[in-house]
Amino acid sequence: MNFKELMYALALQETKGVGAVTAKKLIAIYGSAVQLFEAHQQKRIEKEVNMNLFHQLFSKASLLNAEKELNRAISKGLKCLYYQDKNYPKHLLHCADAPLILFQDGGSDFNAYQKIISIVGTRNMSSYGRGFCADLIAAVKEYQPLIVSGFAFGVDICAHLEALKNDLPTAAVLAHGYGTVYPNEHKRFYQEMKESGGFLSEFTYDEQPLRENFLKRNRIVAGISQATIVIESAFKGGSLVTADIANSYNKDVFALPGRTTDVYSKGCNELIKNHKAALFTSGEDLIEQLGWKKSTVKEVKIVQPQLFVELEGGEKEIYDLLAVNAMHADEIARTSGIPIYKVSNFIFQLEMKGLVQVLPGKLIKRC
Repeated sequence: MNFKELMYALALQETKGVGAVTAKKLIAIYGSAVQLFEAHQQKRIEKEVNMNLFHQLFSKASLLNAEKELNRAISKGLKCLYYQDKNYPKHLLHCADAPLILFQDGGSDFNAYQKIISIVGTRNMSSYGRGFCADLIAAVKEYQPLIVSGFAFGVDICAHLEALKNDLPTAAVLAHGYGTVYPNEHKRFYQEMKESGGFLSEFTYDEQPLRENFLKRNRIVAGISQATIVIESAFKGGSLVTADIANSYNKDVFALPGRTTDVYSKGCNELIKNHKAALFTSGEDLIEQLGWKKSTVKEVKIVQPQLFVELEGGEKEIYDLLAVNAMHADEIARTSGIPIYKVSNFIFQLEMKGLVQVLPGKLIKRC
C-alpha cells in the first residue's frame, strides 16, 4: 500500500467521532482514502455523506500526526496492515468495526495460519484454570494453531507461555502503542513473543493503556480467530465482553465450567447457561467441535446424484464452492465475496432444502 493512502487512512482513523465503520463507508463512497482527501480539498460532498462530519476530516494537525506516526512505525520496523491489503488478517475482514490500520511487530503473515484460536479469561487465575490451560494447549499442539490473547496477567500470559512451551506460535493484541509494554512485568517475554506470532496494535506509538483501549482491544482478539475460549471469569469482566463480541461476529465461543461456588467460574457458567458459549472440558472436546479431528476413513469417490432443486445466485455459488471440501462460513464469505450475513441466510436456505449439513465448528458440507 502506498504511503499516501496509509497516511490519509490513518488520519481518518484517528479523527474524533469517526469510527472504523464510518471510515470504511467514506472510503467506499469515494474509492480510496486518497480520493476522499482530494474530494475534501475540493469540498465535494456526496449526498450520502454528513456535511458536518465531512468538514471535520483531514485537519492539518491530523495529517501531520499521521505522517509522523507512519514514519516512526517504518523506522521501528513495524508492519502497517491496511484493511484493503492481502496481508490484513482475513478473519477481521468480516468484522465491520475492525480497524483500518493495524501495526504489527514481529511474527509473520497472519493469513498463513490455517487455525487460529483466542484464549481469554480472568487475571486472577486459579490452579484449576492454569492446569486446564496447560492441558488444552498440549492437546491442540498436533494441529499447530496460532494462539492469540491479550498479554495481560492471568489467563492471557498463561496461554502465551504454554504456547511457547509447546512450540506453538502465539500472538498478542495490545491495548496501547509500542512505546510502552504493559504490564511492565511481561517485558521479559516480549522478544520471544515477537519472534513467535508477534504483536498487533491499532494504537499509535505513544498511546497509553487506558481503560477504554482494553475494550477496543477485545474486539480484535474476538475477530481475528475462528473461536474464542474463556478459561475462568468472574460474573463481570473483559473476557465476557470478548465472548459477547465473538458471538456478535458469529464466531464459536467455548467456556470451561466450574463449581458454582467458585467466583472465577461464575462468568463461564453464566455464558454456558445462557447459550452464549459451548461447554467443553478437554482439548478433545474443542478439537471435535471445531471439526479439526482428522478422518480415519478412506476417501471414497462419490457420484453426485441428479438434483431436482434449481438453485440461483448466492445459493448456487455457495453450493458449487462446497463441491470439493467442507468450508467454514467465514471462508465461504471470503472466497465468494458474499457478505457473511447473506452467507448465513443462503446456508440456512440450502439446509432447509436438504442440500447441505452444518457440522460442529460451523463447518458446512454438502449432504
